[in-house]
Amino acid sequence: MTNAPLMPMATAVWLVENTSLTFKQIANFCKLHEVEIQGIADGEVAKGIVGYNPIIAGQLTKDEINLSSEDPNRDLILQENNVEIENEEKKSKTYVPLSKRQDKPDSALWLIKHHSNLKDTQIAKLVGITKNSVTAIRNKSYWNYNNLNSKDPVAMGLFTQKDLIVALEKADRRIKREKKEKEKALLPKQN
Repeated sequence: MTNAPLMPMATAVWLVENTSLTFKQIANFCKLHEVEIQGIADGEVAKGIVGYNPIIAGQLTKDEINLSSEDPNRDLILQENNVEIENEEKKSKTYVPLSKRQDKPDSALWLIKHHSNLKDTQIAKLVGITKNSVTAIRNKSYWNYNNLNSKDPVAMGLFTQKDLIVALEKADRRIKREKKEKEKALLPKQN
């Protein structure tokens, strides 16, 4: 249905009830058969369908309806609404199969061993588990700690190398900032 109004049957109901357009004009506009429009007018077709106002919907103007009402040979012209829809790509949570879910704690253990400068919250966000789980793994109090096998999360596809690099850079900046703050605190205050 190209160049048809939204909800054509409901739009046809509204046009039949609220305008003096011919059945042919309404049928052409709504991309319906003229007999269907006759049926709507007789109350045999579209029983219980609430009319949909094409003016409010921005599909027609009052002037357009008036022009076509005065000339029965003139077809209604659908208003083109060029609405731009911005698609900001958001990272969606990917489904992790049951068989791969044990890989998350294993990956957290790998990150703790190989990148100890990452905060627990960063590891949790990267891997997709809770901060409490990461803290428990770090403290070796995780319920299944003895069965964990350190596995590289990038190689397993839990996140990309770029994600890891960004997290490591953020951790390095945090460490430098904390070091500067400690140095400032140790300097004697000048009066």
